Amino acid sequence: MDVLKQQLMFTGGSLLCACIGSVTDVRERRIPNLITGPAIVAGLLLHTIYSGWHGLGDASLAGLIAGGIFLIFFLAGGMGAGDVKLMAAVGCIAGLSSLCLVMISTAIAGGVIALAVSLYHGHLRSTLNNVAELLQHHGQSGLKPHPELNLSNESTLRLPFALPIAAGCLIALCMLAWERHP
Repeated sequence: MDVLKQQLMFTGGSLLCACIGSVTDVRERRIPNLITGPAIVAGLLLHTIYSGWHGLGDASLAGLIAGGIFLIFFLAGGMGAGDVKLMAAVGCIAGLSSLCLVMISTAIAGGVIALAVSLYHGHLRSTLNNVAELLQHHGQSGLKPHPELNLSNESTLRLPFALPIAAGCLIALCMLAWERHP
């Protein structure tokens, strides 16, 4: 199987994982280990089957990078642990060759969806002010969660971040498919 076909298959698998995570994230506001754990194992196994030890190393590194980047947002109080685990699973399944595209697509999708949610609720101005406040706070305090603008504050707008992760996987898959069929 050529490299692009493998990228399409693995990115499609990461989309499936993110969609399953999205369903539980929207319904229950959590992403169970029962979803992320087997997905991580499946990603590692699939990459090992297709590319041997090198594939296992690439998938492991992709999961560590994806999960590690999202871990920063969790430590700063802006994201749940389920989102971190889901992104690690998506990274393990997508693999290192597609990870950059998936991560950038997820970040863009997250920003666009967050703006849409804040517009829908009529909170765009306060959301933008909160982003500025968060940037200032974390610039001065590092990863210490903001005292008010964090997940424990029930009055803040919420975004089940599995949705942008799934959207990012879909965008990445479409871009890879576009590359395959010029």
